[in-house]
Amino acid sequence: MNRQTTPVTGPARRPAARARAGGRVLAAVLLLTALAAGCGKPGTPPPKGPQPSALPSYQVQDASAITGSPTLDAARSRGHLVVGAKEDQPYLGQKNPATGVYSGFDIEIAKMVGASLGFPPDRIQFKTIASANRETALQNGQVDYYVGTYTINDNRKKLVGFAGPYFIAGQSLLVRKNNTTIHGPEDLDGKKVCSAAGSTPYQRIQTKFPKARLIGYDTYSACVDNLITNQVDAVTTDNAILLGYAAKVPDELKVVGPLFSTEPYGIGVPKNDTVLRGAINDALEHHMRNGDWQRAFEATLGLSGEPAPTPPQIDRY
Repeated sequence: MNRQTTPVTGPARRPAARARAGGRVLAAVLLLTALAAGCGKPGTPPPKGPQPSALPSYQVQDASAITGSPTLDAARSRGHLVVGAKEDQPYLGQKNPATGVYSGFDIEIAKMVGASLGFPPDRIQFKTIASANRETALQNGQVDYYVGTYTINDNRKKLVGFAGPYFIAGQSLLVRKNNTTIHGPEDLDGKKVCSAAGSTPYQRIQTKFPKARLIGYDTYSACVDNLITNQVDAVTTDNAILLGYAAKVPDELKVVGPLFSTEPYGIGVPKNDTVLRGAINDALEHHMRNGDWQRAFEATLGLSGEPAPTPPQIDRY
């Protein structure tokens, strides 16, 4: 397009300048729109959770025969259970910031256990407890039990009790859906692999797969942001956590490869409350047998496309 070279003077100059300015603004808006369309999704999708209509319901049991548990007695006196949980793990334990409602597979586990202890969902209060504070929360009576990707190990058993396991997790890999080169940890040489800095999964990659180009962030959500925007090739942590992210965008992400660690998830309880631990173990076995466990998985982590695994054997130590 040819520019007009004749200078504009007098009263006519101001409208022409405004017109040129308006044209520049419009062009900028169109350019930004085009760039946004070309870039696709700029990171992790907004929080969402399982559809309430797809979630199973759990028959509330008469648990009056369960006696001798100080934790359960305290819950009965206050009229509701207080359950510790995570709030930032999609389809596992996530809190909707707008409604305050918790959802995910771990939340369903907590609900089915609560039903067996005589508490319907409207008498279960969820409380976000950071991983570093789980033992303290159980020891101080801040929560009655804790369900939140809580791996059972001998060191933790010195401080708290565990019912379960209710799920056997393990370190795995999350990649983009169109990735055809990464099938397991043996394919990570030269690849950019992201995990939470300093975490056990981060250290495992560092030690066992040193040829991977390891990148650390404060959170797994930051890693997933970078995976979706093609800045890293894979994200690694427990497969249950990765399945939750894949469930948010199953057309874009997938979990691949065999598990290369073993993480038995248990329900944390006060250390000396063996009656409560036994009652929760009974509840888990009941819901595993009647299909509730499988239905809960399918409505949450199963949205990733992963079929429900076989429920684990309860360890009554």
